Amino acid sequence: MTRVNILLFGFGFCFLVIIARLFYWQIIMGEKLKAMAENQQAGLTKIEASRGKIYSADLFPLVSNEPSFLLFGFPRETSDAREISARLAPLTAQASGSDAAQLETEAEKLESRLSRADLFWVSLARNLSKEKKESIEKLDIDSIGFEQGERRAYPEASIAAQLLGFVGSDQNGNARGYFGLEGFYQRILAGREGEISFEKDARGRPILLGRKIEKKAVSGDDLVLYLERPIQFLVENKLKEGMQKYNASAGLAVIMDPESGGVLAMASFPSYDPKSFTNFSGHFFSNPVISETFEPGSIFKPLVMAAALEERAVSPDERCSRCDGPRQVGEYTIRTWNEKYHPDSTMAEIIQHSDNVGMAFVSEKLGTKKLVSYLKKFGIDKPTGIDLEGETVAPFREEKKWLPIDLATASFGQGVALTPIQMVRAIAAIANGGRLMEPHVVAKIQAGEKEIEIKPKVLGKVVSEATAKAVTEMMVNAAERGGTWKRPAGRIAGKTGTAQIPISGHYDDKKTIVSFVGFAPADNPRFVMLVSLREPTPSWGSMTVAPLWFEIAEGIFHYFGISP
Repeated sequence: MTRVNILLFGFGFCFLVIIARLFYWQIIMGEKLKAMAENQQAGLTKIEASRGKIYSADLFPLVSNEPSFLLFGFPRETSDAREISARLAPLTAQASGSDAAQLETEAEKLESRLSRADLFWVSLARNLSKEKKESIEKLDIDSIGFEQGERRAYPEASIAAQLLGFVGSDQNGNARGYFGLEGFYQRILAGREGEISFEKDARGRPILLGRKIEKKAVSGDDLVLYLERPIQFLVENKLKEGMQKYNASAGLAVIMDPESGGVLAMASFPSYDPKSFTNFSGHFFSNPVISETFEPGSIFKPLVMAAALEERAVSPDERCSRCDGPRQVGEYTIRTWNEKYHPDSTMAEIIQHSDNVGMAFVSEKLGTKKLVSYLKKFGIDKPTGIDLEGETVAPFREEKKWLPIDLATASFGQGVALTPIQMVRAIAAIANGGRLMEPHVVAKIQAGEKEIEIKPKVLGKVVSEATAKAVTEMMVNAAERGGTWKRPAGRIAGKTGTAQIPISGHYDDKKTIVSFVGFAPADNPRFVMLVSLREPTPSWGSMTVAPLWFEIAEGIFHYFGISP
């Protein structure tokens, strides 16, 4: 083979290799390379959706939105990261009036981000107020900028904080609702974020005349609550006063419309400020009305009496044949709360005197199987389904595990546990003629011009209207004759309860949870209310929480225009 042929063969081979490589890069890898090029040339900016608002029943905003600002920096254009960070730290620190150590930590965090020479853009601080933005702008720093967004605003400050919840950031830095309504209705409130796709230059900056595609954000839907703002204010103020007056460590109140299941007010203390939730520890966030269980004590007695009357285990005018002294159940002795005994008491007098011995008599005639069945009908064994994030339920003892002493103590609300919302929902079934309702905080959802009403939901019939009426009369008698408290004029059905706090397998003999539950007007109830105080002084419900309940009820009467 001549040198010319060898040369031609070499050229031909190289040509075929080049053609093959071009085929590989342009045909086989063409789409992938095109996508990579577009990715390098294209930028993507997320457009935050406006979060839905939350309104009270009178359409006043309890939660709305206000402008907030994201502070960002350009590391490659930052001349002195340490000096700039030190100037920014006092304005970007989350807690106002941060101490020297916190400011030093904040400055170190900012410096670390501004020193990232491998990045064109870095986030420095989120959710800055307009005032802080203006203060930072006065520093006249060239290598930083702002992006406007929204943050939650609270026109009524910290009212109903544990019911509303708050908006924080998830692990990816995206806004998310936590606890209460914000958590439960996260998807509805959040809306759908949009995005802007644009061409960028080699330094990552948008090309002004380049291609730009925008997908608009969809705002979240608004919530309209059953919550009556004046009643919520009344409840919170009275509850704070009551806790201070009786030196209670905690307190709660929940008010529900027995016909619809709508929550008219819900308050608990200690609480927190949702606008500055990062300044509070996590235990303040959960709502004890739905997330903490307690032994109800004597406010449980109307439920047991309703079951016994419905099953005709006793009749309203029947007299207790074993109420003349303490009652022995196995190795345990059942006594009345004040060591006073009432022989031949009627069922109404047992409720009036809050007679534990009398209730043991009633439960024995009812029997464990039927009592357990009715407790389940009242919904004590399951969550209520209320539209708030964080509802819990206490374990429910199955019938086969009940001992005779359990039957006796359950009759006066000891040895059983439930949440306050379960308790108020069960009493509401007495108030409305026997119907168990699903409690709801939200009355309707406003999706643009479309309005979605949350209709009342009946979960079942617990007792007959006749039984409900008979128990109502017993509770009216208890409210009128069960204590020396001052109460508003009119027929009010109510019952006090004092329960010792269980600790380490036994009961604390000094600390109590006191409660009062009732509804009014008794013949056509507009509201059911439970008020509870933890560790008050004095420790009896009749001396503390009952007067507080009646004070709140009087205010509700005035608001609804309920005449005696």
